[in-house]
Amino acid sequence: MKSDLSGRRVALLGQRPFLLPALMFALSTALSACVTINIYFPAAAAEKAAETFIDDIWQLQESPGQNDPQ
Repeated sequence: MKSDLSGRRVALLGQRPFLLPALMFALSTALSACVTINIYFPAAAAEKAAETFIDDIWQLQESPGQNDPQ
């Protein structure tokens, strides 16, 4: 006797209509998780931004009387 796999597959999906979309979603999520996006920033611009950020933090800490409890 020959088994009818296509009939079995249709019956399986017919009983669980959410199965195929869920499997497709899981597969596409797993494949997209393997993609790496590399963004390269110019070193000089990153260094300048870091210096500006640190200077702003130091200015906040050096401000007299603004954070003193009353």
